[in-house]
Amino acid sequence: MNILKQVRSYAEEQQETCIKNDSIPKELYSKYGVNRGLRDINGNGVLTGLTNISEIISSKMIDGEKVQVDGELWYRGYHIENLINGLGDELGFEKIAYLLLMGQMPSAEEEKSFKELLGGCRILPTNFTRDVIMKAPSNDIMNSMTRSILTLASYDDKALDTSISNSLRQCIQLISEFPMLAVYGYNAYVHYEKNESMFIHHPDPKLSTAENLLMLLRPDKKFTKTEAKVLDTALILHMEHGGGNNSTFTTRVVTSSGSDTYSTIAAAMSSLKGPKHGGANIKVMEMMDDIRKHVKDYADKDAISAYLKKIIDKEAFDKKGLVYGMGHAIYSVSDPRERAFKKFVEQLAREKGREKDLMLYNNIEEIAPILIAQKRKIYKGVSPNVDFYSGFIYQMLGIPIELYTAIFAIARIVGWSAHRIEELVTTDKIIRPAYMSVMKELD
Repeated sequence: MNILKQVRSYAEEQQETCIKNDSIPKELYSKYGVNRGLRDINGNGVLTGLTNISEIISSKMIDGEKVQVDGELWYRGYHIENLINGLGDELGFEKIAYLLLMGQMPSAEEEKSFKELLGGCRILPTNFTRDVIMKAPSNDIMNSMTRSILTLASYDDKALDTSISNSLRQCIQLISEFPMLAVYGYNAYVHYEKNESMFIHHPDPKLSTAENLLMLLRPDKKFTKTEAKVLDTALILHMEHGGGNNSTFTTRVVTSSGSDTYSTIAAAMSSLKGPKHGGANIKVMEMMDDIRKHVKDYADKDAISAYLKKIIDKEAFDKKGLVYGMGHAIYSVSDPRERAFKKFVEQLAREKGREKDLMLYNNIEEIAPILIAQKRKIYKGVSPNVDFYSGFIYQMLGIPIELYTAIFAIARIVGWSAHRIEELVTTDKIIRPAYMSVMKELD
């Protein structure tokens, strides 16, 4: 038996020992007032910090009562729906990235300079693609990207400098480099693991982030204005979501320890890749494929309702009782990102001839919240979140499912960067919450 088989066998044998000795009775959490997952009994996040970057609103005090309202998301004082609507046909990822990083809307000249800077930074070190990305291809693109991020530190002579200016410089470079790390990682996987052809396009510094993403992914480099606009909107909506989401909180925790930018962003990536966080849209797509197999008429609401009941009752799909894409940790009445995104979903579905699929999504959006409310004891409403449609958008854009979470990262790196800078500017204490020991003393 080689050592790999030996250690696997040993771990399997010791699994039950770990489970027995690491289990903590759930009633102890209530006894000692522990907020599991840093959430109180009502599901509200425990206050752990202050931020000036964004705000999420799901309820308001009206006549002395807490009332659930349509969700709101604000970036640096601007309502997200106003930002999206105010862009018109313009591609706005770079402008909104400036807003989040610098804390103010850029002037025309500042926007032009920032776009040119991001475009100029879309370049990897000499032979980096060959020597780093292609040497260890993986179907886990998030792992591939994380390895690349940490390796980029080796090419930075100021990697450990945590000054504000140097950290901002590093964040800007990473924002520019992320699309290449993702797409090149995917192309290496396709070539070496799936035995398909590989093409490596160089980014165009004159194109936006969304346009470069589409261009890098496609053999012919071609894309439509609608495709670029829809992807640009998706990136803006996923760019930031408060300091309490798992990966952004990770960013602030690691930053508070004094760690460097590359290690901090790599830690955030490791958080985002978890299926409870950044992988949600993949579960939506898997669920939708399953529903299509069992519901032939997408207009038949009775058939859709019957199958959704089976999913909720843990009789169908993955038997976990979840309708993926429905509900959110904070939003109840509605997710503002989903509201802002919906018209772009409809626009692209028409362009791609996917109206029937859109009908299925719309019917599930209507039926699922009603069924969930009937079957589950919930303290707030249930509505579709942005991930309910994002996977559908990526599919229509021809983006492979292996890149779904990576696309999320390409957007969220902006929010992480903003929170890293804010943490460096405002906080001088390491984040260290308390854990109560329930260990028994032994002789």
